[in-house]
Amino acid sequence: MNLKTQYLGIELGSPFVVGASPLGDDIDMARRLEDSGASAIVMHSLFEEQLTSESSAMTTFTESVEESNAEALSYFPDSADYSLGPEDYLNHIALLKSRLSIPVIASLNGRTPGGWIAHAKLMQEAGADAIELNIYEVPTDPNESGAEIEARVIEVVSGVREKLTIPLAVKLSPFYSSLPHMAKSIDLAGANGLVLFNRFYQPDLDIEDLNVEPKIFLSTSSELLLRLRWMAVLHGKTPLSLSLSGGIHKVHDAIKGIMAGADTLQTVSLLLRQGPQALVSLIADFTAWMKEHDYNDISEMRGCLSHRNSPDPAAFERANYLRVLQLWKV
Repeated sequence: MNLKTQYLGIELGSPFVVGASPLGDDIDMARRLEDSGASAIVMHSLFEEQLTSESSAMTTFTESVEESNAEALSYFPDSADYSLGPEDYLNHIALLKSRLSIPVIASLNGRTPGGWIAHAKLMQEAGADAIELNIYEVPTDPNESGAEIEARVIEVVSGVREKLTIPLAVKLSPFYSSLPHMAKSIDLAGANGLVLFNRFYQPDLDIEDLNVEPKIFLSTSSELLLRLRWMAVLHGKTPLSLSLSGGIHKVHDAIKGIMAGADTLQTVSLLLRQGPQALVSLIADFTAWMKEHDYNDISEMRGCLSHRNSPDPAAFERANYLRVLQLWKV
């Protein structure tokens, strides 16, 4: 049974990748994940704010809140709160590369052009096999248009690309006016792949203490549907490698991801809940399903239910909305 796949021009033993998370911070855990079948591991993100705060005051952040409550600065973590500082992060890349035989993908998280982008080259020099650029932004300025935000994203992607000779993947949110056009622009900016999607962690409100509280919830299979739709829409319409991130918890989740068109499947929450053994079971169940359904090669499955190849492509479009509304009867 051939599970090999190409991602960012790198051949992987299977599509099962450990997504960006603290799982790669511990060497023993990283080795256990490799032994359990992980074909690559993405390190947790190094943030733009960490890098800019090292060289200067956090200009971008402070300018964005200079007319708001100064206490907003307290929401930003102190440098000691980050699990790895910039220098430690580079050393950890080198350590992972010395202990693992699978590719190690470093991660940068940012939203604005700036000097922090140069750190991508240092990650490459430390031994990273690829960089995952996580673009995370919550638009709050009514004077800034969507076109301006998208142009800034492309400028960041281009800036990182200029620093690298290794592959570059861009991790996006689903909240763009035209995701296919955004994918095309990212391709033209020099990226090699897309990761769909990063998760927007929603704050909660404390109505007694009148505070905004950070909240984190691990994903469930219910998050898969959004990713399946856009994976299916993009498959075959972009030369970029496509990675599905979020909602992979059961074997049928993984099968659906591949059939929608994913080259790789990133999983985190499942592994945080159940440990590396969950990956062993997931891969075994996936292989058994392929055998049961007479698939000898994962490429035979990939994209068979994409928008381009689906027997009912309208199901991914407005027709699905109209049909769903008729299913509920009072």
